[in-house]
Amino acid sequence: MKYQKILLAYNGSEDGKRALVECGELANFLGAETHLLAVASMPPSLFLTEGFVPEELLEEEKKRTQAVLDEGIRALREKGFNATGHLAVGEPVEEICRLAKELSCDLIVVGHNQNTSFAARWWKGSVGATLSDYAPCSLLIALSHA
Repeated sequence: MKYQKILLAYNGSEDGKRALVECGELANFLGAETHLLAVASMPPSLFLTEGFVPEELLEEEKKRTQAVLDEGIRALREKGFNATGHLAVGEPVEEICRLAKELSCDLIVVGHNQNTSFAARWWKGSVGATLSDYAPCSLLIALSHA
């Protein structure tokens, strides 16, 4: 299978930065269109009654996540790679799958450190849905052993 559209779920972590480089190299080698997604999500503890999140907290998280996305795009460009950036708000697993489906991606790339819990941010949604269970396409996990 030839991967023509790749979606990298990026959170700015060291694992994410490793995946960023691997994704850029893979996309360059394949001549694939690359999309970089950063998801602004709010910890459940910040939700008030009936799922309401104070607007200022949400805006703060969106700004932080936009900065992470901008850093990722800049890092790719510095290495000679190109990507389209996307900012989403919500549960990471749901947003990754939604955008991958919307863009008709062939591959989703995520970073993962083997020394951390598998229930990390990209892997589990609010109802325990895993990315590997709901991804609409192939999934590449860029592993880090650090």
